[in-house]
Amino acid sequence: MRVYIETYGCALNKGDTYIMMSMLSERGHEIVKDAEDADVIVLNTCAVRLETEERMKQRIRELKKSNKKLVVAGCLAGAEPATVMSIAPEASLLGPQTVEKITEVVESKERKIYLEGEKPLFTPKVFEGRIAIIPIADGCAGDCSFCITKLARRKLRSYPPHLIVEAVREAVKKGAVEVELTAQDSAAYGLDLGGIRLSDLVNKVVEIEGDFMIRIGMMTPEQAMRSLDELIEVLKNNKVFKFIHLPVQSGDDRVLRLMNRKYSVDEYKEMVMEIRSKIPVINVTTDIIVGHPGEDEEAFNNTLQLMRELKFERIHLAMYSIRPNTRSASMKQVPDPVKKARMQEANKLYEELAYEVHKEYVGSISNVITTEMGRKGSVIGRTLNYIPVVIRDSVELGKRVDVKVTEASFFDLRGHLLYPQVVRNSML
Repeated sequence: MRVYIETYGCALNKGDTYIMMSMLSERGHEIVKDAEDADVIVLNTCAVRLETEERMKQRIRELKKSNKKLVVAGCLAGAEPATVMSIAPEASLLGPQTVEKITEVVESKERKIYLEGEKPLFTPKVFEGRIAIIPIADGCAGDCSFCITKLARRKLRSYPPHLIVEAVREAVKKGAVEVELTAQDSAAYGLDLGGIRLSDLVNKVVEIEGDFMIRIGMMTPEQAMRSLDELIEVLKNNKVFKFIHLPVQSGDDRVLRLMNRKYSVDEYKEMVMEIRSKIPVINVTTDIIVGHPGEDEEAFNNTLQLMRELKFERIHLAMYSIRPNTRSASMKQVPDPVKKARMQEANKLYEELAYEVHKEYVGSISNVITTEMGRKGSVIGRTLNYIPVVIRDSVELGKRVDVKVTEASFFDLRGHLLYPQVVRNSML
C-alpha cells in the first residue's frame, strides 16, 4: 500500500508519526509525500487548542473527499472520537497510545477503532534531516484542569530503556546529530517502570559513541523537582544541550491552584535559580497561558512580573481556550476582549525581554551544530544552549562550525561562518 501521513502538533506527535512510518515500511508499505499518490491517508491530529481542533476538523472534511481510506490518528481521535466520527463516519480511528496498531488498521479492509493501547514496544527507525525524535514516554502523572491531552494520552507509558538506547544508536549511525528525547512529561519517565528515572536513561544514552547532542524534552516542574540534583548533573554532560523546558503556565499561586499545578511560584523560582547557579549558560524555556479562568488583573500582573524577574530565553505564550470535558471549561471564563488585550501585552513584553537576552550575543563567536535548512538558502545551527542561529553562508548540515554573531532578534541569532577558525571568545 502507498501511505501518506500528515502530522500536526508537538514533537511527541512527530515521534508517533516516525513510529508509524517505521512499522509500515518494515511491512513493505511505501510512504509517499503526496495525498494524491496514496492508497491510504493517515491524519495525525492535535487538539491542544480550540483553533487547532477547528483546523483538524476542516482537514478531515477535506481529506475525506478523496474517497480514499482515511485513518484519523492522534490526540483529536483519542480525546474526541465522537466528534471525528460525526465528521467522517467511514474513517478508522487510532488514538495516540495505539500507534502500534497502524499496520493492522492500514491493511484491514474494514474500519477499525483503537483508542487505548498497551505498553509501547516500538521506537522509530526513521527520521528526517539531521534531527531524530525519539519518544521516551507518553501520558503523564499530572491532572491539569485545562489539559485535553490528558484525555487522549490517559496513561503514563514509559518506553523500555534498551529500546530507546537502540533507537538512538541507530539514528546516530544514520547521521543524526541532534537527538530529541521527547515525552508529554520527560521528568515523569520511569514512574511506571520502577527503579529508573530520566537521569538514568540519559546517562545510558550519552554513552553511545558518535558526535551528537541530546535535547531533553518538556517536563513539568512538579516532576522535575523530584530529582533536581540528578537532572542538573545530566544537563552538565558535554553531549546534552544546556536547555530545559519547564512550563510555569502562570505567575500567580491562586491561578496555579485552579490549574491543578502542584507547585508554587516561589518553588518554581527557586528551582530555576538553582539550575542557573549550577549551569550559568542554561536556556530556561517556559510556557504561559494567558486568560485562564480565575486570572484577574492582579494575577496577570504577577505573571508579567515573573517574566521580568526570570527573563526566560523563550516563552511559548498561548491564550486560554476552552477544551471540552476539562474542569477549566466549567469555570467562570475571562472575557475574550480581556484575554486578547492581555495576550498582546504579554507578547510585547516577551519580545522585549528575549531581545535583551539575545543582543548580549552580538559580537561573540559561538560554536554551533547545523541541524536544518532555513529560508532563502540559509542554514540553522544550534548553540550549546539551543538558541537558533541563522547562518547566511553555505555549510553542510551536521557540521560543527564557529559563527560570528552579527545580529539578534527576540527569536534567534544571525551571523556568518568564521574563517579561518580562531580561538573561541564566546559566552558558550
